[in-house]
This record gives sequence, structure tokens and C-alpha cells, in this order.
Amino acid sequence: MEIELKDVEHLAGLARIVVSDTEKELLRHDLGEILAYVSQIKEVTAELGPAKAGELHNVMRDDAEPHEAGLFTEELIAAAPSRDGNRVLVKKIL
Repeated sequence: MEIELKDVEHLAGLARIVVSDTEKELLRHDLGEILAYVSQIKEVTAELGPAKAGELHNVMRDDAEPHEAGLFTEELIAAAPSRDGNRVLVKKIL
């Protein structure tokens, strides 16, 4: 897609910035490349279909064979700077 100078001037006006003629030409080129990249992304999204593109889902593991309770408790509490029995002592913050 070809960007015209009037489009760059319009965008500069919307952004309330002053752009020199040299900068307008650079922005025209950069905006053209950005739009070309966006169109490539749209093509890939269209190929994947709406169900795959941008689909979010949680990946959960099965707890079919969980480890026994307390198996790592002593090792974890030993790594803490201070403890009270099977509890980690932390500095009071309130």
C-alpha cells in the first residue's frame, strides 16, 4: 500500500507534531513498510483460521501421580533465612 504525503501530514496533525519535508518522506517510507508487515500478519492469521489465530487456553498437567505430602518440606524450609518449626519466618510488613 502506497502512503501519500498528505496522509503523513494528516497523521502529523492528529499527533500535533511538526514534521519537516525530509521527515515526511522518511515517515512515508516507514509507514509503508509497517503496513506491509501488518498485511503479512493478516495473511497468516487468515490461513490459520479464526479458531487458531490468537486462541488462548490454559495448559494443565494431570495430577495422576502427585508426590507424597511433605516430601520436600524440610529441604525448602532449610533454604529459608529463618524458620519456626515447619514455617518460614518473614519480616512483618504491616
